[in-house]
Amino acid sequence: MPETTLPVFLTAALPGSGRTTLDGEEARHAATVRRLRVGERLVLSDGEGGMARCVVEAVQAGRDAALTLAIEEHWIEEPPALRVIVAQALAKGDRGELAVELATEAGADAIVPWRAARSVARWEEGTRGDKALTRWRTTARAAAKQARRAHVPEVAEPVTTRELAELAQTVSRALVLESGITTRLTEIELPAQGDILLVVGPEGGITDEELNTLTDAGATAIRLGPTVLRTSTAAAVALGALGVLTDRWK
Repeated sequence: MPETTLPVFLTAALPGSGRTTLDGEEARHAATVRRLRVGERLVLSDGEGGMARCVVEAVQAGRDAALTLAIEEHWIEEPPALRVIVAQALAKGDRGELAVELATEAGADAIVPWRAARSVARWEEGTRGDKALTRWRTTARAAAKQARRAHVPEVAEPVTTRELAELAQTVSRALVLESGITTRLTEIELPAQGDILLVVGPEGGITDEELNTLTDAGATAIRLGPTVLRTSTAAAVALGALGVLTDRWK
């Protein structure tokens, strides 16, 4: 397996051997921003576990940028036995995108935007909501590349609290982060495999009605530690803790 410091570029088609061409926006970034040259190496990823170390054989810069690559090694990285789905409440400004970026870098396997009652941001149906969702998905792709991840987390369509409760009933364990709770993450039993749903509330906190709906669906309300975290950082901190408390980082 190649060095983890090699830059990662996403491609829809990833051959197992031979030569391939990287084009489009990824090629423009490789040629213009990263300034990769003939003889240098990079890693191609299909975002679903397929990875290939390649050596650059030719570079065409400019608007129609393209890199000719020779594949040196190809491998598959399996997803962790214990996946973490982050349900992230919509946040105002760029804090939602920051939350997605940090959660992706910390290892989130999927992200579900949540229309929480106290979310200042509102993703209305139509063009504005579509654009906001596209920004989250673009952020997840960029963060996965930055973190040299083999899997780009899927960013799902936004859900209501009722829909989130239905999701909570399908996973191995559902956890709701809430600062006013006495039970801590370190005090509960965690599964060895399956899916953990990690619910992060908005800046104004989760309402009692929302918390009751989620706990009635089987979720456990917990806190991480003695301090109160922003909605943009809570998921990343929790993912780090779960990496230590489970086998996700082994």
